[in-house]
Amino acid sequence: MKATVLPAYQQLSTSEKLLLVEEIWDEITQHPDVLPVPAWHKVELDRRYQAYQQNPQEGSSWTEVKARLLGRK
Repeated sequence: MKATVLPAYQQLSTSEKLLLVEEIWDEITQHPDVLPVPAWHKVELDRRYQAYQQNPQEGSSWTEVKARLLGRK
């Protein structure tokens, strides 16, 4: 798809373009069943889940990760 479909978008400010992208993304996520999931994604998710089941203590909790990320500001 080319930008010619929405020619007026080029006149939008950056923040308006971001809002448009957000609206489009929200619309897409309303129908997750139509988003194709590549087979290799499923294979990778299975691999990671098996690794987690074998060693659930490995890695960090979301709370720990978030604290580290917020501490980097």
